[in-house]
Amino acid sequence: MEKIVNKYETIFVVDTSIGEENVTAVVEKFKAMIEKAGSEITVEDWGKRRLAYPIEDRTEGYYTLINFTAEPEFIKELDRIYNITDGILRTITIKK
Repeated sequence: MEKIVNKYETIFVVDTSIGEENVTAVVEKFKAMIEKAGSEITVEDWGKRRLAYPIEDRTEGYYTLINFTAEPEFIKELDRIYNITDGILRTITIKK
């Protein structure tokens, strides 16, 4: 039976108040996780930007966009890890 793989796009916003080193560590953690489980990966670091509205009294966040191909089960695990990672303000993952 053939494995099902889909194309996905995920954007996550990291709280900049945790410090530049910690922001980099969080971004690298998710890049490595997606590279391990997915393929055809493109990463765009959008950098520090002003949020459209305050989230937890924060007005800035570090944005990262990643396009990749992976199995649907991986998306559930990715969302779970996003939710338990300190410093993540918002995430969205969509199937293309």
